[in-house]
Amino acid sequence: MSKHDLASIAKAMVAPGKGILAADESLPTIEKRFKSINLSSTEERRRAYRELLFSTPGFGDFISGVIMFDESLGHKSKQGQPFPALLAKTGVIAGVKVDQGAKALSGFPGEKITEGLDGLRDRLTGYYAQGARFTKWRAVITIGDNLPTRFCIDANAHALARYAALSQEVGLVPIVEPEVLMDGDHSGERCEQITETALHSVFFQLHAHRVSLEGMLLKPNMVLPGKNAAKRWSVKQVAEATVRCLGRTVPAAVPGIVFLSGGQTPQEATAHLNAMNALGTHSWELSYSYGRALQEAALQAWLGKEANVKAAQQAFGHRGTCVSAARYGKYTQQMEMAVA
Repeated sequence: MSKHDLASIAKAMVAPGKGILAADESLPTIEKRFKSINLSSTEERRRAYRELLFSTPGFGDFISGVIMFDESLGHKSKQGQPFPALLAKTGVIAGVKVDQGAKALSGFPGEKITEGLDGLRDRLTGYYAQGARFTKWRAVITIGDNLPTRFCIDANAHALARYAALSQEVGLVPIVEPEVLMDGDHSGERCEQITETALHSVFFQLHAHRVSLEGMLLKPNMVLPGKNAAKRWSVKQVAEATVRCLGRTVPAAVPGIVFLSGGQTPQEATAHLNAMNALGTHSWELSYSYGRALQEAALQAWLGKEANVKAAQQAFGHRGTCVSAARYGKYTQQMEMAVA
């Protein structure tokens, strides 16, 4: 696939008013989510839950792409339609998480490196054949006492760039996700400093690996104080610091930035994105790639019961309406009060 084709897909993934649904929970993560509603995690329940989301009326109005776990990429609807084809009917692009998780970084206590490069080229070819047109790889950076180390930042940046180059080689748009974690009591200023350092390293490596910036998306954290920090920031402070940090690090050639929600409540993640877009026009589209922040209300409404599917879809659609409005800087608290 040409660079032009990759750029067209990347641009479609950040279309106005739309964003990406992260439905790529690993088996342990989806088990935790299901446990929160006292439901055991079976393959059929995982399939049914994702079909519930993907078949929500108006799904394509607020979702441009879906990141799936490789199990889901191979699943079919009750009518026997593969999920990528089901999504394509509503103009939604299928994607897949391709990393194999963050593991302990040898010699660097408290830090992690994401694994999964071995055999990745062959796996990517298979995912493309299944209907995927984009991929995602997540690296995690921890802030703590004397952390992160520069080695950890650079090692993860190198892996992200290698993954991105391999994805583009087979015609898949890479979503590059360097996440500076919210865990800890660090200040917002410290988060901004580390996020800026991490993004500089990531883009240095992307350039070195000859990754086409027009044919990729960035999925970063927002700049926030740690969740245990004594001093909290206003929505406006978060928006201004995040946009400032991105302006210093992300080339204008990147078509879009799709934020992760990273432990924020659905309302917080929506309000912060809204405030960023309300600041004015930016060099890139500022969008979302939310998991729990989009799904939480739907999961609580569903409870694993067929009778609750419609209510769950209404809850999901309402959340989608709110985040879609945030893409234009037009989200309001009153929208939260609206009946789904």
